[in-house]
Amino acid sequence: MKLFPWRRLTVQAHGILYCKIPSLSFINFSPSLFHSQPEQEDIFDPPFSSTLKTHKPQKSITEKHENAASNEDSEKAHNFTVNSDLPFDFRYSYSETNPAVEPIGFREPPRFSPFGPGRLDRKWTGTSAPCLQPVDLEKVAEERRRILGEPLSEEETAELVEKYRHNDCSRQMNLGRGGVTHNMLEDIHGHWKRAEAVRIKCLGVPTLDMDNVCSHLEEKSGGKVIYRHINILLLYRGRHYDPKSRPTVPVMLWKPLAPIYPKLVKNVAEDLTFEETKAMRNKGLNAPPLTKLSRNGVYVNVVGKVRAAFETEEVVRLDCTHVGTSDCKRIGVKLRDLVPCVPILFKDEQIILWRGKKDEEQNSNS
Repeated sequence: MKLFPWRRLTVQAHGILYCKIPSLSFINFSPSLFHSQPEQEDIFDPPFSSTLKTHKPQKSITEKHENAASNEDSEKAHNFTVNSDLPFDFRYSYSETNPAVEPIGFREPPRFSPFGPGRLDRKWTGTSAPCLQPVDLEKVAEERRRILGEPLSEEETAELVEKYRHNDCSRQMNLGRGGVTHNMLEDIHGHWKRAEAVRIKCLGVPTLDMDNVCSHLEEKSGGKVIYRHINILLLYRGRHYDPKSRPTVPVMLWKPLAPIYPKLVKNVAEDLTFEETKAMRNKGLNAPPLTKLSRNGVYVNVVGKVRAAFETEEVVRLDCTHVGTSDCKRIGVKLRDLVPCVPILFKDEQIILWRGKKDEEQNSNS
């Protein structure tokens, strides 16, 4: 009889029972005989055998001490508080936010600081982390002049420009729709550790006002812009810059959600009735676009074009296809303050701008 190996073990185990009954010793045992006995449990059946419990090796005393030390180090790192002496309020974006405009609501609780729990000695208010100590502007300006040292000569400036202005420069940073952000300051000091200047390439909405970008870069980092061409900047660190004594810049661990601000476009524009506002919007939608803006493009000349168009036109349309709804609203806010003008409609990625009645009143008075 051909049996499987595990069935041979079964026959050997039950041989004790059969040897006690001599009259059944001549019976030819077949596999069907064993399957016909459901009452007996086959304890040696491998598919249904119980698994052995494996004992985990106990950790030694040295391993326990090492784990405890690593946990203590992680707790110390988690509870580490950064004391920063920078003389300005911390914000996510310095060039794209207006501290004078207060939000009407928040999309996340203000108690959650983007710097992490307990990692900053300042309190997060939902939009900024105000400076706790009063700022002495004269002392800050004197320290900045000391670090910059004597002004660069024309030869030194030309040498730095030729070294860092090209596209293949390794010391380059990209400035996007967020503008001059807080974590960008830490990256600037990281480049200044190994280079005298850093190349900054600006794209998107901040390029509408490059003067604002340059002023915030110089004020927050302490450097000086020595070269500016369209959207390319070179930020110089100074003659007496010391990387070991540079200011401490705490890093934001995540991007905070933008707060809720008042409505940008009203149902009825100022100095107009509802019917006049509706007529202006229809006129702007049917007018040819003044210019077409691309996503993350260079908008340096847009303000000048809008000002020139308002000399002859009352309503101007900007085609912002594929730019995005949020960027369209940011462009409208900047143009409202720079031109100035009144945005009366944002629809299908189209911006409709009205020059207002101030020009008409000035012309009538003259």
